[in-house]
Amino acid sequence: MMDKLNDKKSKLFLNLLLIAVFAAILILLDTKTIGDAYVRRILNLSAIYAIVSVSMNLVNGFTGLFSLGQAGFMAIGAYTVAIFTVPLEARAKIFYIIPQNPVLAQIELPFVIALILGGLLAALVAVLIGMPVLRLKSDYLAIATLGFSEIIRIVFTNIKSITNGALGIKNIPIMPTMWVFFGVAIISIGLMWLLINSSYGRAFKAIREDEVAAEAMGINLFKHKVMSFSIGAFFAGIGGGLLATLFATVDPNQFYFPVTYNFLLIIVLGGMGSISGTIIASFVVTIGLEILRFFDEPLALFGVNIPLFRPGLRMVVFSILLMVLVLFFRNGLLGQKELSWKLVFDWLSGKKPIKKTDEGGAA
Repeated sequence: MMDKLNDKKSKLFLNLLLIAVFAAILILLDTKTIGDAYVRRILNLSAIYAIVSVSMNLVNGFTGLFSLGQAGFMAIGAYTVAIFTVPLEARAKIFYIIPQNPVLAQIELPFVIALILGGLLAALVAVLIGMPVLRLKSDYLAIATLGFSEIIRIVFTNIKSITNGALGIKNIPIMPTMWVFFGVAIISIGLMWLLINSSYGRAFKAIREDEVAAEAMGINLFKHKVMSFSIGAFFAGIGGGLLATLFATVDPNQFYFPVTYNFLLIIVLGGMGSISGTIIASFVVTIGLEILRFFDEPLALFGVNIPLFRPGLRMVVFSILLMVLVLFFRNGLLGQKELSWKLVFDWLSGKKPIKKTDEGGAA
């Protein structure tokens, strides 16, 4: 009993130490003691990607649905924040070709309210889309959700009195602190973690493992699928709203369907069904792409130009690294496991996890 108590105290101490280190680094970055604007921007983008990726993992990894509609839901959140937070006096210069809708032109909301509203609108659209679409399965569901994502983008391109069409919306107020991005990320991911570990989350996992067995146990498949899909869309909308305030501009070109593939890459790399793996992969992929950017720049050694270093080489190198990583981690970095101190210490000590035989005993 004493060993267990000491073990709990050790884990509590390590958790508090980790939180203190994280907070200290964030304070140093936010006060511009370390790093520059470029570093802060990339870290903020990583936090946004973590929110959207975990929301996509909620649908794809924990519920077992193959959805590719995150870009569309992000667009809803981004445009909601853009439309309602741009100062009223600046809107005439933005909507100079076609004036903004007279009703919307008189409404300005605080950032927090606009952000939550964007998430709610994304969830509402997800419910309307999900009611007919979630009856499909596998590839058909992926194609349908991808199609709806493109429909949302095209609609935003054409309702010019609301979204300013292809010109987009500029002069979106920028958040002056990193605490906004990381604070919203922590709250959002924390809420999704609580959901996944609740009775609803267990129902999601049951649907992922076997729909027939889940239905036989009394789980309403359609209800829980729509719930998972709409909650994932809500947090994707939150991520889109943060993206708008990070870039200070939003336009339809930011939400082409390849954006969804980036999040799919992150959840596959981190582990389908792992929140901590998805968070780690979000930062690894976002920061890794920036570190490899020098491959796109011309390189000369001793006055001789290296012909391989040209635009596009970065993605080639990144793809090769991903292929190597997938060969060694076929289920992603963490699979369906979550990061824990025991897992960290076992990995550092080279200890392998105990495997179970078919009879259920230790191998």
